[in-house]
Amino acid sequence: MSTSSRLLRLLSLLQTPRDWTGAELASRLEVSPRTVRNDIERLRDLGYPVHATRGSVGGYRLEAGTSMPPLLLEDDEAVAVAIAMRTATGGAVEGLEESSLRALAKLEQVLPPRLRRQVATVQSVTMQVRRGQPGPTVDPAMLSELARLARERFQVRFDYSDRKQAASARRAEPYRLVNAGQRWYLVAWDLDRADWRTFRVDRMRPGISAGARFTPRPLTNAEAEALVARGVPPEARKFQARVIVHAPAAQLVERLGPWIGTVESINDNTCVIHTGADTAELLASWLGMLGAPFRVTEPPELVASLQALAARYAAAVSR
Repeated sequence: MSTSSRLLRLLSLLQTPRDWTGAELASRLEVSPRTVRNDIERLRDLGYPVHATRGSVGGYRLEAGTSMPPLLLEDDEAVAVAIAMRTATGGAVEGLEESSLRALAKLEQVLPPRLRRQVATVQSVTMQVRRGQPGPTVDPAMLSELARLARERFQVRFDYSDRKQAASARRAEPYRLVNAGQRWYLVAWDLDRADWRTFRVDRMRPGISAGARFTPRPLTNAEAEALVARGVPPEARKFQARVIVHAPAAQLVERLGPWIGTVESINDNTCVIHTGADTAELLASWLGMLGAPFRVTEPPELVASLQALAARYAAAVSR
């Protein structure tokens, strides 16, 4: 971990509403207590008001409500941040484009000329391609609050609307925020259903509140990704389909991954895929790239789209 990365991690810890002992900070950062003391002094030199309390229960804390002084970044880190802010447009977070432009303007004012030229060079040959219709946006304040509750292990209460617009009050233990495509998901343990659930953040109504602290359950990043993948077909795809594919189930799962939906084996050479897409046309086109024979009987919109696509392809190669 570079010095500036460690300082950012140290700042993140100090901003939590508690006092940190030097030993706790050293353990979290995996450095010596002496390095922690040196980093604290460096933060103070940069203008961060880090207060220390004495005594057996003393510790360090960053004064709340203070403005953010500039943090020294290595050259490659400064360039990476500037490029990231230049490209942080058209995403799923409401107001991110405007905020990124304001932050970029401040950063470029303090970048040396050689680094400004490097950022401009990269940007001059970079473009963004937006596929599909823009997705729903979420409030960045809600993302920040959910991230804080997950980090500090607080239960969360919120009102939620499912894909059928049915409202319900939920109680959950938050674990991960996952950005999949143009949507944000909260991976959480649903306390009332005693099971893992994924929630679309844009369907969570304002006014989330914190509950009691909880003891975290084991959850890896791969498991969180799989939970989101499992939740995408019923929650985020308008057209659902059951497709018989003449190929081994394991072969399709290995080649396409969990985001296609769920795959069930029928026999050694045939399986059924439960999948979907936002439009019937998109789903028909995707099925054509399976690389194996398949059969679809419903929904009618998908059958019609496949027939139209087949006729179009046939016409394209007819004499």
